[in-house]
Amino acid sequence: MLELLAPAGSMEALRAAVQNGANAVYLGCGPFNARQSAKNFTPQTLIEAVKYCHIRGVAVHLTLNTLVSDKETPEATALIRHAATAGVDAFIVQDLGIISLCRQIAPNISLHGSTQMTVHSLAGVQFCAGLGMSRVVLSRELSREEIRYICQNSPIEIEVFGHGALCMCYSGQCYLSAAIGGRSGNRGRCAQPCRQSYGYGRWENKYPLSLKDNCTVQFVKDMENIGVASLKLEGRMKRAEYVAAVTQVYRHAIDTGRVTPEMMAQLETAFNRQGFTDYYTGKTGSHMFGIREDDTANERWCKQMRQSYETAENPLVNIEFQAIIHPEQTLLRVLDGDGHICTVTGPAAEVARTTVLTHDDLEARLSKTGGTPYRCVRVQSDITPGLTLSAAAINALRRDALNKLTVLRARRETPVLGRADKTPHYSGLRARPDFTVQVTTREQITKKLLDFKPAVLYVPLHILCEDAAFTQALVTQVNVCAVLPRVATDRDMPQLRQDMLNVKALGVREVLVGNVGLILPARECGLKARGDFGLNLYNSGSVNCARDLQLRSACLSFEMTLPQIRDVSKAVPCELLAYGRLPLMITENCLIQGRTGQCTCRTGATKLTDKTGAEFPVMKDGNTCRSVLLNGKKLYWLDRQEDLSRLGLWATRLLFTTENPGEVDRILTACRNPIPFDPGACTRGLYLRGVE
Repeated sequence: MLELLAPAGSMEALRAAVQNGANAVYLGCGPFNARQSAKNFTPQTLIEAVKYCHIRGVAVHLTLNTLVSDKETPEATALIRHAATAGVDAFIVQDLGIISLCRQIAPNISLHGSTQMTVHSLAGVQFCAGLGMSRVVLSRELSREEIRYICQNSPIEIEVFGHGALCMCYSGQCYLSAAIGGRSGNRGRCAQPCRQSYGYGRWENKYPLSLKDNCTVQFVKDMENIGVASLKLEGRMKRAEYVAAVTQVYRHAIDTGRVTPEMMAQLETAFNRQGFTDYYTGKTGSHMFGIREDDTANERWCKQMRQSYETAENPLVNIEFQAIIHPEQTLLRVLDGDGHICTVTGPAAEVARTTVLTHDDLEARLSKTGGTPYRCVRVQSDITPGLTLSAAAINALRRDALNKLTVLRARRETPVLGRADKTPHYSGLRARPDFTVQVTTREQITKKLLDFKPAVLYVPLHILCEDAAFTQALVTQVNVCAVLPRVATDRDMPQLRQDMLNVKALGVREVLVGNVGLILPARECGLKARGDFGLNLYNSGSVNCARDLQLRSACLSFEMTLPQIRDVSKAVPCELLAYGRLPLMITENCLIQGRTGQCTCRTGATKLTDKTGAEFPVMKDGNTCRSVLLNGKKLYWLDRQEDLSRLGLWATRLLFTTENPGEVDRILTACRNPIPFDPGACTRGLYLRGVE
């Protein structure tokens, strides 16, 4: 049956989820989870939470789905060890370094790839399976057919988000909050700037980045049929009443296959942004956007929801009693469906003077399990005729048996724990870093750029495929690396593979990958891979993983500080973005269509403007209809090349996006003769101030 996975941002929310029918809950403990603003759990309350859930047959998944710095790694190591000892059933992970740590420290705890890994293709799932994961949470943007294809061919379990807030950007690829205010979504501190108002060209009271909440309750049986293993409900930052209401509705839909108007009304009362939406049906557009207007949940409704988890224990675990009542022996055994057996003994039965104990009498007494997590579904008895046993004695037997069962169900075998390997540290280069250049358009490949002789010229794959003669000539002049799209679903993959084979035939030998789902396809096409910023390499462990993956180089996360970059292991040649408009979002919904009502992204561009007047140019992503939201100010470090030369880097990259050929040439000149930093047009990015 489809697992219902509910959020638990607090102990109250955890009870709300469990008592309303969740099969599993996911929660955070400490600083390494993507919802730092939730109450979350302490190491001690984590132990209590796990026991509470396991007694009731509910699994616990711990979120470790943020990027972790080298200085934080010892604390993360301690948390992994503590959580494994506490008995959590799975770790939800994003960071490649943390994945490696989990495998070393707690090899028997399941690993689930977070949606923060931006996995949206079968190849991405296969990559995660190769890392030892047993489940992957797919990107929310996938349609039914895309999910079905992955489920039918996946070697591991597939989890999808079913209800709750939708991010505008593909999860794991959003840097907007970090760039605006230093609060990183990849570090669990997102300030949700997508919920703010923006205009096209000038500020307007519009919300082109605010999606309605996801709602797939009418599709739950279909998801089960196509092979989805787990349905996740979003909401660790929402109140317990919300968790109760949404879990209750989805539990009913999974169990009965029916969705009533009353159920939809309950979801709308719990929370909505002018209704609901979904990617599941594969239809994107302006109908998907909305904002939160007012709170429709009144105190009477909230009280009703609280009653679902506060006033009484819902029986969640089926049990069976086996009783033996003989003159010389009174014994009661209780069994659950998980193989637990508990036996207690009681006072000897007496010869009945008036009322004889019957099976029906005994069954009536033993079935009174109210106030416990247990539901008696069967009673077997072996009673010597003519005996009697007091109601008090039977009740005591039942209580003792259930208490022993509760203790047994709360207990877990001592986990197999290992020691974290010492992270190998590879020193970087002492020489001044080379320059690499990434272009977005063919026109940006100027004569001056070719004469500049960058160490690598990154060119979008679709540009290299457009003109074979141009590409053949280009590879004779400079080391060309084809830039693959960061998002490539299984619909895109056949053409993408063919394009890679085509450029390989033209002399291209390398590709730039910004998603784990592209590493295997590139390798299968016989091309060497370089890692881009979209891999979110943030610590020594993750860079060392890049070495294991045989990446030729790696672009470090631009959310790191200069000291972090200096100290990180350079297991592969490392580069850094030193100039250009940083890509802050990549969206499935076309932002240009959001302005015009028509998709003109192949011929036009636009920009969003916020209340402060800050502008964010919008470009289409490669040859697709997806949009990339760029930072208005350009990252600029060309005047501080000496600072960058102390970081052990192989290269610093110039990223050209909106620049015309003349601007490209001016920046190339500035590499040799730096122009002063202009704070009005440029930014130092996050390399100095860092992120929360």
